[in-house]
Amino acid sequence: MDRLAGVPAGHELLLRLAGRFPDELLWRLRDWLAAGDTAALGAVLPRTLLRHRIGLTGHERALLAEVVGPDAPSRRLVEAVLPGTPPAPPVFTAGEPDLAAWSALSVVRDEASALLLAVRDDGARVLLVRDAERPHLLAAAVARLLRVHGHRVPRVEALTGDAPTEYHEAACTAAASLWSREPVPTG
Repeated sequence: MDRLAGVPAGHELLLRLAGRFPDELLWRLRDWLAAGDTAALGAVLPRTLLRHRIGLTGHERALLAEVVGPDAPSRRLVEAVLPGTPPAPPVFTAGEPDLAAWSALSVVRDEASALLLAVRDDGARVLLVRDAERPHLLAAAVARLLRVHGHRVPRVEALTGDAPTEYHEAACTAAASLWSREPVPTG
């Protein structure tokens, strides 16, 4: 199997798991995905979902099966993952930017259309990148930058278009806009 075959499915699944999956693992899995290590991702994801009793929708289960691959040893664990629906999203508020958030702008400026900052009701800061061209690479790059700035658990959501989940919709609606690329006038 092509090493990068599961990357788009992996990115979409990790987006869909935001807010349900342990943040401490989510950013690491995104880093592995950016490196093209879908084998590690496919081995850890099903076990973590089972350990934390996180249920998946039918679509999410199909994404997980694609990430794991047909011949992986953890393939049998995909069917053991509980069925479920995403919980209601947390309450978000607009975030106050810090040096790390402003530094992220240097990374996203040429790769996306907007940078937003929201804060979850548990105090976790979430950077949202809109219309990312290479979302799996951009999410990992921004997370690494946040780690350099002292954020132990970076939370970066790189979206390719519309918000894919209620979690992202709620975050984008409440978020403070740090930067936005103005549309280029036509005509």
